[in-house]
Amino acid sequence: MCSIDAAVKVIGEKWALLTLRELIMGCTRFDEIVSNTGVSRDILAARLRSLEEAGIVHRERYANKPIRYEYKLAEAGIQLFGLLHVMRDWGDRYVRDDPENIVTFHHSCGAKLNPELHCSACGEVLQVDSITSDRDVHRSDIAAGSAS
Repeated sequence: MCSIDAAVKVIGEKWALLTLRELIMGCTRFDEIVSNTGVSRDILAARLRSLEEAGIVHRERYANKPIRYEYKLAEAGIQLFGLLHVMRDWGDRYVRDDPENIVTFHHSCGAKLNPELHCSACGEVLQVDSITSDRDVHRSDIAAGSAS
């Protein structure tokens, strides 16, 4: 299994991604997440449980009677911030057809947030044709060889 496949198995479901969006935006309580996403309570409970088991979120009790929890991002969840903002930006550019309803995000410096991936060594913006892999056998090569 490749890393993308493994990640999709953990966070690739719609309600998991929307739950993560809410947590990143500061909505930490179960009822807030239900209200902001439209997810049913039983599905949200299951997603939060699976995200907690995967180490992406953790819960903290904030009330004893009745027992209530807030959900916070664990380190693995915090690391998804960039991925979710890149997805949001892609959706704004290529999927949304209602520009008047697109929310603009700003960095703490005041600039509009336009997420980009950069090489950590040289700082260049990553492009599809500027990266290579140390994997020398690709599945398409294997499939082409077996078809002959």
